Amino acid sequence: MTRLEDYNAINDVVKLLAEDGFDSLGEAIRRIINEAMRLERQNHLGVGHYERSEARCGYANGYKSKTVQTRVGALDLAVPQVRDSSFYPSSLEKGLRSERALKVALAEMYVQGVSTRKVAKITEQLCGFEITSTQVSRAAKELDEILEQWRNRPLGAFPYVYLDARYEKVRHNGSVIDVAVLVAIGVAKTGKRQILGTSVALSEQEAHWRDFLRSLQERQLHGIQLFISDAHEGLKAARKAVFPSVPWQRCQFHLQQNAQAYVPKKEMKKEVAAAIRGIFNAPDEAEAKRQLNLLVERYEKAAPRLTAWAEENIQEGLTILQFPEEHRRRIRTSNVIERVNKEIRRRTRVATLFPNEDSCLRLVSAVLMEISEEWETGRVYLTF
Repeated sequence: MTRLEDYNAINDVVKLLAEDGFDSLGEAIRRIINEAMRLERQNHLGVGHYERSEARCGYANGYKSKTVQTRVGALDLAVPQVRDSSFYPSSLEKGLRSERALKVALAEMYVQGVSTRKVAKITEQLCGFEITSTQVSRAAKELDEILEQWRNRPLGAFPYVYLDARYEKVRHNGSVIDVAVLVAIGVAKTGKRQILGTSVALSEQEAHWRDFLRSLQERQLHGIQLFISDAHEGLKAARKAVFPSVPWQRCQFHLQQNAQAYVPKKEMKKEVAAAIRGIFNAPDEAEAKRQLNLLVERYEKAAPRLTAWAEENIQEGLTILQFPEEHRRRIRTSNVIERVNKEIRRRTRVATLFPNEDSCLRLVSAVLMEISEEWETGRVYLTF
């Protein structure tokens, strides 16, 4: 297919949406996925349609029809084939992995009789498989093998590592509890981000964090120059136990938020926030300490609890001053992992309540695996 034909294919989708709006969303998605798979096969073979080249890596072998169930309905896809069966479109698999994990989670809830009204409406049309315990277990096993392999893959050197936790509701021994979902993100020397791992357990206590960090260590995570996170007590203790010599940067965004709790008057909040920003934006440690001393002197009488807190905590947000100035904007907060947590939440809120920890880990892993794969082919996050 020529560039003109590529343009026409895209233009057809745009016209379809313009004419029929959301009624044609399923058809538009079907065409987009088909086109993405076709282009991926073309890249795999190294040649275009009917093109002759010595760089050819194989031969196209038509298409195989495949019906995929999604939340916009059934999509009848044309999956490109090659003669030696060495190709399967990642554009299809990546986009559907977390969808499959969500369906399995919902189906598990239905089978175990703990469904909400929303879950009770699950049908075979939505899930794409019969809702019996056997079928659900089979679907879960297929996903678990892929996700477990990803979670246990060898790592490598990652100079910057972000850590954070969020909570999901899970049914446990007849009760509904909040489980901690731990996530680690690394920035490699290539400048690309990668999800290093995730773990689900009953709490965010030190033991859970310690086991999680040790699992990363056992997977050959090394070369860490800086950890970036909020001040979770369990995380702080575990980090010191497993990686005692690695510096830590406390998230400046969370420090700013924490400081507001110690400001006694509403009219003081803006000026205190500006003073703390000035400390964080200082060009070097000497200037940061000078501005910190000015803040303490200024508010020592008007806000003694604030100054006591500032002297004890703000220094933990200044570790980045020991690192290259061009990196500081990216490593001064844990915003990168906060955005990932929002994407996890966007997917998990559909399930509302997980039937067990394994189901929660499955869906979270599927979402994180897709994000990590997108990052690998995306733009550079940092330049070393």
